[in-house]
Amino acid sequence: MIVVEEQVELTTPWGSMRTHIVKPAAAGKYPGIVFYSEIFQITGPVARIAAIFAGHGYIVAMPEIYHEFEAPGTVLAYDKPGTDRGNDLKTTKELASYDADARAVLDHLTGRPDCTGQLGAMGICIGGHLAFRASFNSDVRATVCFYATDIHKRSLGKGMHDDSIDRVAETKGELLMVWGRQDPHIPLEGRMAVLNRLNEVGVTFTWHEVNGAHAFLRDEGPRYDPELARQCFGLALDLFQRKLALGN
Repeated sequence: MIVVEEQVELTTPWGSMRTHIVKPAAAGKYPGIVFYSEIFQITGPVARIAAIFAGHGYIVAMPEIYHEFEAPGTVLAYDKPGTDRGNDLKTTKELASYDADARAVLDHLTGRPDCTGQLGAMGICIGGHLAFRASFNSDVRATVCFYATDIHKRSLGKGMHDDSIDRVAETKGELLMVWGRQDPHIPLEGRMAVLNRLNEVGVTFTWHEVNGAHAFLRDEGPRYDPELARQCFGLALDLFQRKLALGN
């Protein structure tokens, strides 16, 4: 499908949040996906991933996760200053603000005349963790988490003491968890802590570990693995097709 882009300014308790929308150009009603970026916000690689999913028939909404700290449209560079800034803001932002952001985007998607109301979440890196938390909303039917950071360390948000691994029992939809075995940010013991918790609480999920480094989906830089990206996007699209498009 040909896709088009737009921007909306959503109201949150922590201020206005610019959200980037990519959707099919053809008239109709489509399922909605909130798509969370890396710590760098809406970079070229993130926008291109969104376009892939929109081209398969979804309204993809990308919130600027640091909207209360950075001017609208800010993109952090893939360099040390950008990384340092993103990592600093990750633990400066209130955990409740992350959750309010999710609700604002989900409500926007639900209220759109071109959305079916079937909702999913997806994210990469910190975005994988934010998608994991978005799954706690009862109207999220399917969630895809690509190498979600910090779940095992409970270190998201101000105070670095999040409750994500505890609250996953609230997830009512289906999870797809994808990890890179060569990712130093989520070592084996960290992945097993998440896996054991999912099994303990009985969440419906699928688990994939691949031979990839951190950021293997990012189509810039030496860690990009296009074949792994193709396979993993296929897994995500299969889940969204089953749970959102078909409603199974």
